[in-house]
Amino acid sequence: MLRVDVAKQLGEFSLQAAFTSEGRVTGLFGQSGAGKTSLISMIAGLLKPDRGIISLDGEMLDDAAARVHVPPHRRRIGYVFQDARLFPHLNVRQNLDYGRRMNRLPDDPAQRSRVTDLLDIGSLMDRRPGKLSGGERQRVALGRALLAKPRLLLLDEPLGSLDEARKVEILPYLVRLRDEANVPMVYVSHDAAELRQLATQIVMLRNGRVTGLEGVKVTDNCPADDS
Repeated sequence: MLRVDVAKQLGEFSLQAAFTSEGRVTGLFGQSGAGKTSLISMIAGLLKPDRGIISLDGEMLDDAAARVHVPPHRRRIGYVFQDARLFPHLNVRQNLDYGRRMNRLPDDPAQRSRVTDLLDIGSLMDRRPGKLSGGERQRVALGRALLAKPRLLLLDEPLGSLDEARKVEILPYLVRLRDEANVPMVYVSHDAAELRQLATQIVMLRNGRVTGLEGVKVTDNCPADDS
């Protein structure tokens, strides 16, 4: 369970947000400038809240009053950015292994096989990122995050830089992650249709404030709907 109750002043922008997430995918919905990326940056530990708390599965990650701030590398939270951020000089196999090695985790061939099968990237292992499509790069970025064995996965508009064809290509893999990976996710998007397909709960943000919470009924293994 993720609990967030924070406040942060960023120049003239004020962010005050509180919600509790117990679902498989919590969607953060709002237009550009609503505060979505700032909020997940705090969950990741990249920003410190000025006031409030963030806790995950009962562990306090941030408590401003008690001066608690767990650094990002100790949170075991995966972060997938809009632009994938793969290392261009490494091939797919090496990129996938990077998170595991940085977290000093033992090699787990069975887990690697499950993740590569789940994301259908087994045939890409010897390619470098420059030889991949946008959708393939995002699938590799997802695989790298999963192989670091996170207890929470943050996805910051992972489809935002893709054209419609690539979005249709990758959406089924995100649905499979939701239903099969057994890792809770916080998914940032300004696309309501995208969130309706993926999220089990939606937190609506506007001008740095939570304006609503919505539960979403989903069907396991539901196909992506590109209508």
